Amino acid sequence: MISRAVEGEDPDRLYTVTGGRSRAEDVELDLVTLIVTESAPSAGMQSEHAAILRIARRPTSVVEVSAELALPVSVVKILLTDLLDSGRVSARHPTSATASVSIPDSEFLKKVLVGLRNL
Repeated sequence: MISRAVEGEDPDRLYTVTGGRSRAEDVELDLVTLIVTESAPSAGMQSEHAAILRIARRPTSVVEVSAELALPVSVVKILLTDLLDSGRVSARHPTSATASVSIPDSEFLKKVLVGLRNL
């Protein structure tokens, strides 16, 4: 499966694009993590980084960025790590906003209900 993903791509180019790295360090990015641009591309920036900044003007998943760039997800994750480290993009998992919301204790809800009935 991976060999098909890079079949049309020159391995030397992929090595150059990633700076010789084969893994994204210390960042948990899965396929549905949403990427959002925090700044515009600047002069002299690597063309793939600039393309990511243009693609992710609106929340865009890692897999969508990979498809737009026609690069393997593993390579895109490395590029995104660079942009995250420099603060040019932000990333969040689609469920992270709702995961922080906790359900109130049932006893508390019962007390609220009793209080409302007493009104």
